[in-house]
Amino acid sequence: MVPEGPDPEAKAESCGETTRRQFLGQMGGAGAGLVLGGLVAAAPGEVPAQASLSPTSKRPMGRRREEAYELRKSRARFHLRQRVAGHPVNGDEARHLNKIASHTKGLPHHDSGEVELTAWAALVRACNSGRPADFDAVPLGGTLRFVCPQAALAFDMEGADSHRLGIPAAPRFDSAEQASEMAELYWLALLRDVPFAGYPTHPLVATACEDLSRFSDFRGPKQAGVVTPATLFRGPWAGDLEGPYLSQFLLRPIPHGAMDVEQRLRLPVPGRDFVLTPEDWLINLDGATTRERIMFDSVPRHLRTGRDLSEWVHRDYPCQAGLHAALILDGLDVQLSPELPYVAGTNQEGFVTFGLPCVIDLMSRSAVSALKAAWFQKWRVHRRLRPEEYAGRVHHFIESNRPYPIPPELLLSEVLARVFTEIGGYFLPLGYPEGCPSHPSYPGGHATFAGATVTVLKALYDESWVLPNPVQPRADGLGLEPYTGPPLTVGGELNKLASNIAIGRNFGGVHWRTDAREGNLLGEEVAINILRDHFHTFNEPFDGFRLTKFDGTAILIR
Repeated sequence: MVPEGPDPEAKAESCGETTRRQFLGQMGGAGAGLVLGGLVAAAPGEVPAQASLSPTSKRPMGRRREEAYELRKSRARFHLRQRVAGHPVNGDEARHLNKIASHTKGLPHHDSGEVELTAWAALVRACNSGRPADFDAVPLGGTLRFVCPQAALAFDMEGADSHRLGIPAAPRFDSAEQASEMAELYWLALLRDVPFAGYPTHPLVATACEDLSRFSDFRGPKQAGVVTPATLFRGPWAGDLEGPYLSQFLLRPIPHGAMDVEQRLRLPVPGRDFVLTPEDWLINLDGATTRERIMFDSVPRHLRTGRDLSEWVHRDYPCQAGLHAALILDGLDVQLSPELPYVAGTNQEGFVTFGLPCVIDLMSRSAVSALKAAWFQKWRVHRRLRPEEYAGRVHHFIESNRPYPIPPELLLSEVLARVFTEIGGYFLPLGYPEGCPSHPSYPGGHATFAGATVTVLKALYDESWVLPNPVQPRADGLGLEPYTGPPLTVGGELNKLASNIAIGRNFGGVHWRTDAREGNLLGEEVAINILRDHFHTFNEPFDGFRLTKFDGTAILIR
């Protein structure tokens, strides 16, 4: 495990930070030595460039290199001075010597589903050493390869280093919070094919709300202290409880160059779940190839159920939801945040800076950096087991008397009886034939890059802008109809988008509620640090990026 507290190798520096604007004022004649006889001094092997004046600074171009160097150095010093987050863990890896509370998919397992400890030791040794050869020496249980564990060791050239940012410890295997999250996942699976619009009147939805409300530590949203159809499976952020379950950015047409793309998709047929038997569960856990496949509806439809949403996040790429949202906002002519340049009072407009290229660039940078931060937490810190692994422990506790510390609240939940009625066991019915990916659960990768891209969009666009003509899907998914409830704002629908992308993975059965929540927050922090660095790169004067964080805090980034 990674030790808690500051990095012992970090060296503190007391030097002050120099911004680009401050540096321009400090250069004076210091760069005169760079200009020799009308030529800018060149490095060995380079052809000297003619000395010329920068059209903005009226300084010899040779000084530009010094400005760029000082700017990058000052940002590096800023990050060096920041506190390194502690990386608390829940203790499960040390507490359970048979590693039943850790992610072991892809390693060889015994018939009970418990990992072969020599293989587990090899994986931990590789994670701790970071040597590429050690990763290649980890034995596999099947043909499934581990997903990019060395990303946990990659560096970034801007923003905070992935190892500096932290998240809370995941819930313990035997905790009431974990029990409630597992119950929610069973209910997510059982209600996977119920249209979101049908939640208010569906009898099984009412049963799920009553059941989850009984858990002592269920941390999903509630109304008057209980789970309701209006809060079921929703996220915790401002805007999540307003309007349709799905964000407008997953429903509205997407302006894509010279065409508009309707968000009607090839979606799975209902009623087909995976990994339902002890044999399939063990094969899946070892990482063997499955021959089962998703069957698709021949008619394209709008997203309208949990299964639909889970398939969207089954096949997307990291910036897709954010890119679609940016294109929709641009097509609606949504104003930039009022504090940014070019909004008013100038004869110029933004494009390369403070325009769509800038938005897309910052989202892409933030998404990849967010994944690096998530992969560090996944592989080096928590190694949390996936829901399908936990459900297998529940099955073997009940059916084989394995001595696992399953919380009584879960064992007494009505959801277990209903799952048994459906599949004849206690495994979690999964939306994907391959089950979860072969990397640990906490935090969710989708949740983290969604948190990052949404944060960039909230920093650049006016969060208070009310979206015109909101829509909601028809129950059959064949069309959209008007939504006539309270107004929906850009900020609220972006928050909802981050939750939809994160919890969509929960609908597939591959992530926990805490994976979604903490992933969004980690991605937000990654994006804030990148925006903080980029504030110092613009020539346009402005006070900074203003946004409302997921927790409701209004901040200025500069």
